[in-house]
Amino acid sequence: MSRLDLHLHTTHSDGSCTPTEVIGLAHQAGVTALAITDHDITSGIPEAITAGEQYGIEIIPGVEISSLMGSSELHILGYFLDWQDTDLNQRLKSLRDSRHHRNPQIVDRLQRLGIDITYDEVRALAGSDSVGRPHIARALMNKGVVTSAKEAFDRFLGDGKAAYVPRELPSPADAIRWIKEAHGLAVLAHPTWVKLADQPLAELIRRLKADGLDGMEVYYSTHAARQTREYLSLAQQLGLLVTGGSDFHGLTKPDIEVGIGKGSLHIPTSLLPKIKERVAQS
Repeated sequence: MSRLDLHLHTTHSDGSCTPTEVIGLAHQAGVTALAITDHDITSGIPEAITAGEQYGIEIIPGVEISSLMGSSELHILGYFLDWQDTDLNQRLKSLRDSRHHRNPQIVDRLQRLGIDITYDEVRALAGSDSVGRPHIARALMNKGVVTSAKEAFDRFLGDGKAAYVPRELPSPADAIRWIKEAHGLAVLAHPTWVKLADQPLAELIRRLKADGLDGMEVYYSTHAARQTREYLSLAQQLGLLVTGGSDFHGLTKPDIEVGIGKGSLHIPTSLLPKIKERVAQS
């Protein structure tokens, strides 16, 4: 049975596997097409394309952009975009720069809590210029301060926790515009993560569609069957593309595997032709 996975992270952002390793895992899982969607960076795509040619897997260039609506963070996935676009990469660099400003502040707060950690250690774990909180979580795990990335976020790094520091992010409308100007399709990632107390999800999706949103990530590793049905119905009602992905990261999400999520994820390969048709029309 062939599989599709349109949400994967590598060592170029906060994943623990290189693009080549991710493609190898995808091959083992029977994935025939996938998207590399690293956070705010596209530098892993060339290696993924090379590995994809070796394994006979179609590689879709992608990215995941963090955005902010009120106090809620929304992630917008970009697919089939011009990953070498100068404007896009300059904008993504500005987001990575904001992390570089934020991360030392988080480390400083952890140090004030009596935790022996340095930003140099965190950067060494990242191995690229896309450093984020998951790398800080891994550093805390390596030191035995926490036993999992979830515990690190629950105790220290999550919104409102002792070491949390907010960062400057674009609006969802701007993130969508950046993707569209790079000739890509914009998709709302993991809608189950959306936490907006002042408006229903359907109202938010309609607003994002008016801003140019093309689709929703309906199939996702942690979506319950009820949620998948709800999001599928909503996407169909609004005329949005349906996509899906595991959100594989490796060590920071050890229970999620490429192609199958927590074991039962199956993203219909029939979604891809419809996505490509929209690309051809745009």
